[in-house]
Amino acid sequence: MKRVAAILALSLAIISLQTVAINAAISKLTMTLKQTPGGAEPIVTLYGSLKPAKSGIKVSVQIQLNGKWQDTRFTTKTAKVGTWQVIAVATALDAKVKYRAKAKVGSKYIYSNIREITVRASAEISNASSVAMVDQLGPGGRIHGADISRWQHPNDAPIEFTKMHAAGMRFVMIKASDTRDDTDALSLKYVIMDRSAAQAAGLYTGFYHYAVLPNVKTDEQVIIDAQTQAQKVVWRIGALGGFNERDLPYALDLENNCVAASGKTCTRYLPKAQITLWAKTFLKLVKEKTGRTPIIYSYPSFLEGAMVRDDELRQYPLWLAQYAIDPADPIAQPGLKEGGCYVHSWTTANCSSQWIIWQYSSCGIAPKYGVPGSRLDLNVFRGTPSSFLDLIKGVWVPEVADQMPKQEPSSLTYKNIKFSTADKPVSLEVDVIRPDGRPVVTGTVRFYVNSLTPINPKPVQTVVRSTSGSWKLSIKGIPAGLWAGQIGFIDATGTHADSKAPIEFAIGEAVEGSPAPTPKPSATATKKPTTDGCRNQIKN
Repeated sequence: MKRVAAILALSLAIISLQTVAINAAISKLTMTLKQTPGGAEPIVTLYGSLKPAKSGIKVSVQIQLNGKWQDTRFTTKTAKVGTWQVIAVATALDAKVKYRAKAKVGSKYIYSNIREITVRASAEISNASSVAMVDQLGPGGRIHGADISRWQHPNDAPIEFTKMHAAGMRFVMIKASDTRDDTDALSLKYVIMDRSAAQAAGLYTGFYHYAVLPNVKTDEQVIIDAQTQAQKVVWRIGALGGFNERDLPYALDLENNCVAASGKTCTRYLPKAQITLWAKTFLKLVKEKTGRTPIIYSYPSFLEGAMVRDDELRQYPLWLAQYAIDPADPIAQPGLKEGGCYVHSWTTANCSSQWIIWQYSSCGIAPKYGVPGSRLDLNVFRGTPSSFLDLIKGVWVPEVADQMPKQEPSSLTYKNIKFSTADKPVSLEVDVIRPDGRPVVTGTVRFYVNSLTPINPKPVQTVVRSTSGSWKLSIKGIPAGLWAGQIGFIDATGTHADSKAPIEFAIGEAVEGSPAPTPKPSATATKKPTTDGCRNQIKN
C-alpha cells in the first residue's frame, strides 16, 4: 500500500511539474526597443506584451554586460490586456547594448526576444521634440496630427510611426472603443498594437469612442445608455493601464442621430434634447472617473442640426471636422458656411467656432506618413505647445474597481413575444442586467433550439440593439409545431457570464398566399458616374 501511495505521489508531482512547464511554455513575452525623440538627453522606450494576456505580471528589463545578463532598475507591470512599457533617459551615448525583458509566470521565468540598440545623441535626430516643447510643423504653423482606426491596417499591416514622426506629425488619435461589440473588438486589437509603438516614435496618443445612440423614448433610458457606454470607455483605458504622460484625453465621436432604419432609410432620429443629454452624461462620467476632461468630435452640421446649444456641453473641448478648407491659409477656419455660420454650443459672438482640434482632410497621403493604404485623416491643433501639453496633465492609474470584470453574473428576461404562423417571424425583446440592476456593457442575444428537436434548415436570426442591455430579436424559418428552446445571452469578451431563459411557442401552418408576381423586365441599368470622395479636399 505504501509503495502504491509513493508511486501515486510521484506521478502527481511529475504531472504538476509538467503542467507548470506547459503553462510557462505557452506564455510568450515580446519586446520592442526604440530610441524615442526626446530632450537634451535621448529617451529609450521599451515595450511589448505578454500572451496570453495577464494583468499585474512584473516585467523586468535586463541588460547584457560583459557577456552576462543583469537586471536593471527598470521594472513595470503588465496591463489587463498584457501590454507593458518602460521609458528611460539614456545617459551613455554611442554605446551598443543588448536588452531583453523578463517575467515570472507561475513559478517559471520567461524571457523576451533580445534587442540591440546604439543610443545616439539627440542632436543626431531630426525634428526632435522634447518633453517641454512640441514642434509646430503642420500647415499654418500648427501642431500636426492624424487619427487612425482599423482602416489604416489593411491585411493587418503595421503603421511605421517613426516615418509619421519624421514627416512632422506629433500626435495621433486612435480609435479605442465602439458601441458595437464586433467593431469594438477590432478597436481593442489595434489600440494595443498602435499606442506603445506611436509613443515610442515620439508621438502623443489620444483615443476616441465611436458612439451609436440608443433607440429609446425617455430621458432616464438615455442617461442609462450614456452611463453604460462611458463605463466601456473607463474599462478600456483601465485595461490599457490608465493614462500615462504621453496620452491625450479620450474623445467622444458623435456624428449619427439615426436610431432606427429600414434599409438605407432612417425611420427614427433621437430628439435633439436627448442627444445633448446623452453627450453631457457620457462626458461627465468619463471626466469624473479619469480626472481628465474628454473631447467631443463631430461635424458643424451635426452640432447645429442634431443638438441644442448648452452651456455645460461647451465646457468640453471640441474636435471639429470640416474639409475643403486649407489650414495653411491664416484666416481660414472651420465652422463657417456660405452666407453665415453654423450655430451650436461652440459658436462665438463673431460667428467662429471654439475648436481645439480641426480635422481638415480625410484624404491625407497615407504612405507619406508611414500608413498602409492611400488615405489618412489629417488634423491640426489650434493652440500653443504649452496649451497642447495642458491636455496631458494628470496620470490616471485605474483601481481594481475600474477594471473590467470577468464572468460577472448576468440575468436575462424577455417580453413582448409575438408568434403566429410559419410564414411569419417570431419576435421578442430581451433585457440583460448586471447584479446591481444596471444593463450589461457588452454581449448579444440569440435563440437556442432544443437539441432533442432540431430545426433544419436552421432559423435565420436577426438581432437589433435598442440600447445598452436591450435587444430586439427576430427569428425566421421556424416551421409549424410546438417548439421549446432557450433565449440566451452570450458575451464573447468574457466580461459578463452567459445566461439563458426557457421559451416555448406554438407555430401554426403557413397561410397560402397568392403567387408572387412575375417581375417585369427592367431597362438596361445605367452605370452611375463614379464620385471622387476627395474632390476639393486638401491632399497633404
